[in-house]
Amino acid sequence: MASARAADRATDRATDYSAPALDKALDILELLAGVAGGLTQTEIADAVGRNVSQIYRVLATLERRGYLTRDERSGQYVLSMALFDLAHRHPPLRGLVQLAAGPMRALADEIRQSCNLSVVDAGAVRVVAQAESPADFGYHVRVGARFPLETTATGAVMSVGTDAATAALSDGEAAQLAEGYLTRADRLQAGITDVVAAVTGPTGGTVAALTVPYIGTSYSAVGLEDVVAAARATAAAISARLGAPATR
Repeated sequence: MASARAADRATDRATDYSAPALDKALDILELLAGVAGGLTQTEIADAVGRNVSQIYRVLATLERRGYLTRDERSGQYVLSMALFDLAHRHPPLRGLVQLAAGPMRALADEIRQSCNLSVVDAGAVRVVAQAESPADFGYHVRVGARFPLETTATGAVMSVGTDAATAALSDGEAAQLAEGYLTRADRLQAGITDVVAAVTGPTGGTVAALTVPYIGTSYSAVGLEDVVAAARATAAAISARLGAPATR
């Protein structure tokens, strides 16, 4: 009985110290973090179970503090880079980058090409880590660079199961995505073939994407098929370090 009363008092204290405005702000941030594009004020209110008047000031504060940006034409809110900057100082993303660094360095050395690691950020692909090619030539992407989610191979791998992933896919690409990877000619840079493999977390969902911007020339030491196999193996190794369930 005593322990039950203590638990009740703890629950009461937690209720007494609740912060409704903070709850609303966190609900909004978590909601927008889980959507590929932006949402309007009305859509946000509906999704978090509030009315517009209840979230108006919270949205205004988050925008003023730089955590949200609002498109003037559509009125949609999206997450800004503020959370990305915080995440760089926070252990989860720092841990992801640290756990991926060794396997990425080994991959770059093995295939003689650069590779990078990306996450989804405010409806786009954001590069969070890079391993440079040890060869005399190579193609690298700046850490922090942002690319479209809908039109890139990396974005397709990161958004499997959504409309963005299935748009304009060939049968071969759809089959690859079902296996957790994608190989596609880069639509922004001629001569580059993007080799992308999904990195999964403890729940089995995709948390990041490992990308090799492959340059195929007479100087390439490793062929494309071997690069694909090595990238997939490296993504699996990073996933295992993150505690992802073993795949059959």
